[in-house]
Amino acid sequence: QVQLVESGGGLVQAGGSLRLSCLPSGRVFTINAMSWYHQAPGKQRELVALITDRGITNYADSVKGRFTISRDNAKNTVDLQMNSLKPEDTAVYYCNADLVWWGQGTQVTVSS
Repeated sequence: QVQLVESGGGLVQAGGSLRLSCLPSGRVFTINAMSWYHQAPGKQRELVALITDRGITNYADSVKGRFTISRDNAKNTVDLQMNSLKPEDTAVYYCNADLVWWGQGTQVTVSS
């Protein structure tokens, strides 16, 4: 079992920045890939960014150049630095481990 706790969401104006953090606990030594997803009201949950245990990253086209995912393997934390935020980034952001374990989500709201 792996538990994930997200933090760092909030309200920000367009063009601003937020940093999300995800802290895993439990069987963290089994985790390979970690990722961030978001889900806007009435829409499906979508991948935002992914990072493997070797540091290989992948981003959704909509966030490339604006968001950066990073991982501290010693602390087992995964962060998502979000810059140049847009109103369309408004969503609940979820941390995920190995496409199996999910956090409870953290709300990000970007005002225009």
